[in-house]
Amino acid sequence: MDLRSRISNFIQGDVMNDAETLQHFSRDASIFERAPDVVVYPKDVEDVENLVRFAHDEKSAGRNISITARAAGTDMTGAPLTDSISLVFTKYMNRLTNIGDDFAVVEPGMLYRDFEKETLAHGELILPCYPASKGQCAIGGMLANNCGGELGLKYGKIESYIQELEVVLSDGSRAALHPLTKSELANKESKQTLEGKIYRDIHQLIESNAEAIEKARPTVTKNSAGYALWNVIDKQQGTFDLAQLISGSQGTLALITNSRLGLVHRKEHRAMLVIFLSDMEIIPEVVRRVLKFSPESFESYDDHTWKLAVRFIPELIKNMGFFKMLALGFAFIPEILMAVEGGVPKLVLMAEFAEDSKEEAIEKVREAQASLYGLHVLTKMASSPANVAKYWTIRRESFSLLRKNPLGLHASPFIDDIVVHPDDYPKFLPELNALLDEYHLIYTIAGHAGEGNFHIIPLMDLKKPEYRRIILELQPRVYKLVAKYHGSITGEHGDGIIRTPYLPLMFGERMCELFAQVKYIFDPLNILNPGKKVGGTIADIERSMIDH
Repeated sequence: MDLRSRISNFIQGDVMNDAETLQHFSRDASIFERAPDVVVYPKDVEDVENLVRFAHDEKSAGRNISITARAAGTDMTGAPLTDSISLVFTKYMNRLTNIGDDFAVVEPGMLYRDFEKETLAHGELILPCYPASKGQCAIGGMLANNCGGELGLKYGKIESYIQELEVVLSDGSRAALHPLTKSELANKESKQTLEGKIYRDIHQLIESNAEAIEKARPTVTKNSAGYALWNVIDKQQGTFDLAQLISGSQGTLALITNSRLGLVHRKEHRAMLVIFLSDMEIIPEVVRRVLKFSPESFESYDDHTWKLAVRFIPELIKNMGFFKMLALGFAFIPEILMAVEGGVPKLVLMAEFAEDSKEEAIEKVREAQASLYGLHVLTKMASSPANVAKYWTIRRESFSLLRKNPLGLHASPFIDDIVVHPDDYPKFLPELNALLDEYHLIYTIAGHAGEGNFHIIPLMDLKKPEYRRIILELQPRVYKLVAKYHGSITGEHGDGIIRTPYLPLMFGERMCELFAQVKYIFDPLNILNPGKKVGGTIADIERSMIDH
């Protein structure tokens, strides 16, 4: 009996292994391809439990089997790719099951865009850590990568909004993870179950290595590399929270089946300062001056992204609707005229201010704008919804535009999510640019300028061996540079296939040994998404890289 037939005997959902399905789930938004043996769409948490128990029994019997969770497939690291069982949550486990004045309970397969429609309808609430891919991503992937996004400057990452995670552990048992008091922790540790053992062993690991863990804590604005051991114990609150380890773990420690997430009310009125830069060397000073006025977000995209947006206007119209895009097209006429007269700017910076009144938001923009006098930059205020929307449209669609394969090249995220301290821009950026210039690549830059988080996406022909060689050669050089400035190799995208082998460059061997211990404590048989976060190799990158 084949694997699909065996699993179908105990799964209420769907189990598929036809060629079309396997091909579809062999790709995400990364440079990798791995075809699963079978795709499982669980109907409910009982399906997930039964599947994990099955995999546990198979692995115990010496058979090579694993489970990799998948949501919307927008991951850029290869994390949801597997050659075993792909567990896809978006078909059935995609509901918002409860919503209150400041929280929502949601299953991992719910698309963020559908989630936000419901939260906005319930008193204008949002989960403010959504990524730029908010139109395509799902809640499970956001949690798995410890996502951040355009509002991260003010609101932080999803780790700050997790109130409870319901998970299935690697033996098929359920657990509800949330902050525990000292007495609650002792009660958990007394249980003679896998959950109890996890609490005992993780607690001991953290206490025994407290100094090394604290030293390894990233000091930049955001991080999704490794396991966040430094976040488990909150000394101020006196709590112990394993949900902080699950956030960003990319399905390697437990499978999330439900989550209770905090929501916020955004200030209703906003205005944007748009800055057009032709001199890249003044970026650090521009950022430093604007940050003094506390923008809610501070985003950027470069000239390549601008040009791609113009090239793919028909696709944008198709995605957004003709009349909405027509309105945006008219709104862009001043920028088009500016480009004709003075050329396309090298970088567009967007600083958005949110305040209690429209007047206050506009005044903040004016103050920030005035602070830039003398820097030889072009600036404008965007305060109407259409004017603000046109800039967000390009920023949010930037990676989608790259994936249209311009010039027959492939958008290749492998140095796509680095983070440094903004104060280090004057030294870091020239060194980074010099490094990239050695390879004569076409690349785009977008990201979160106010947080020092840059998404650098080269366009490459991965059929050619020289480009594949460049990936393996350039990636560690960029990460060593990031480590030199005490940054993070991934602020919000995670490790997956692409970055796992390079974690020692950021954390050192000792911390990576602790990460391996964490993985073993949660998943001793290595059932859950093996080779991601722990155990991944450069050979994994080479064997899984697409060649078409």
